[in-house]
Amino acid sequence: MAMPCTHFISSEKAAMENGFLLGSPNSISSASRVLTQDELKKIAAYKAVEYVESGMVIGLGTGSTAKHAVSRIGELLQQGKLKDIVGIPTSKMTHEQAVSCGIPLSDLDTYPVVDLAIDGADEVDTFMNLVKGRGGSLLREKMIESACKKFICIVDETKMVKHLGGSGLAMPVEVVPFCWKFSAQRLRNLFEDSGCVAKLRVYPENGEPFVTDNENYIVDLYFQKDIGDLNVASDAILRLPGVVEHGMFINMATTVIVASELGITIKNK
Repeated sequence: MAMPCTHFISSEKAAMENGFLLGSPNSISSASRVLTQDELKKIAAYKAVEYVESGMVIGLGTGSTAKHAVSRIGELLQQGKLKDIVGIPTSKMTHEQAVSCGIPLSDLDTYPVVDLAIDGADEVDTFMNLVKGRGGSLLREKMIESACKKFICIVDETKMVKHLGGSGLAMPVEVVPFCWKFSAQRLRNLFEDSGCVAKLRVYPENGEPFVTDNENYIVDLYFQKDIGDLNVASDAILRLPGVVEHGMFINMATTVIVASELGITIKNK
């Protein structure tokens, strides 16, 4: 598989452009400070919004990184720097934020082809495959982002992994509530050789099952080893009755923007 093309942008320049660098450009070493993870997310998000043009239909992502992109698009609309934008939100939460930012909204029924989507990810591997859905919006995200001409994924450097599942954190699978334990056990059995643990996602405050925007549950899979061929794994998961969708976004991102203390890296397919 060919490696993606990579471009590097100085964090110094990006930080100054987005208002995160303290002090003058001539005194960086003495006046700069360490950027927080949220500030890095904001830098990546603002860079992605530079791809947005007036008249576009935009997929609006969900999560702590994507929210910065939604806010920025709203700001540019209010300033008149963007016009005639239509947003398609990937969750109820994003819908509410977009409305508050004054972004006109629609759906895939009205706009089945989306010009551009901007969204975060929980993991990004070497080949720009993603894990998404730890916020619970994987189904709507995948529906909208699969309809895009261009999908820009925005992350900070902590989300980069050698292989999906490599962070040791969850790979979500959305399942119907009916007999979810049966579905969870079958999912665990699929990846037994990878040391898979399958856990129902619950609300920490009361232990009740987490419910998605689509009224489904999420079973989070945790792997001790690489699960191998992602397309084979995807097909096996989706063949299980009771499974709605999984959080592996394989070969979907066309651009990945990674913000770190050293700068912004832009990877293109």
